[in-house]
Amino acid sequence: MTNPHGKRRGTRDMFARDFRKRGLIPLSTYMKCYKIGDIVDIKGCGTVTSGMPYKAYHGKTGRVFNVAKRAVGVIVNKRVKGRILAKKINLRIEHINHSKCRDDFLNRVKRNEIIKKEAKASGTFVCTKRAPVNPRKSHTVKGKGIVIEEVCPIRYEFIA
Repeated sequence: MTNPHGKRRGTRDMFARDFRKRGLIPLSTYMKCYKIGDIVDIKGCGTVTSGMPYKAYHGKTGRVFNVAKRAVGVIVNKRVKGRILAKKINLRIEHINHSKCRDDFLNRVKRNEIIKKEAKASGTFVCTKRAPVNPRKSHTVKGKGIVIEEVCPIRYEFIA
């Protein structure tokens, strides 16, 4: 049998619901508020087939540009051959979640503002730039009562 050529080909696991998460969708999905400019993650939900994203957009992150009654418009980057195109797609809210990609950055900004305020009050300079972690120092691993075994390759012998 040849490969199918439908829109949903190869999505058996992609759009499948998780173990013990099948059935009705929780009402909290419908209570979320989406505004223009929000960053959202696209994840197709197999329970609701209407307003579902095409499989190429599953797992992508985009920005909301339009909000309708039951759906939102999202701008997503899609790689087509050698270039990246900004695509506008409409999705129902069951297939999107608020992205947590910016949470770490926003928390860092708040933390840095507090540190700067304290430094200004005390009259000292503080650097809020992120510094890379240095490699660990060299050390010898010791084993208690363990005999060290040398491993070396065995010569290949041709037996005729």
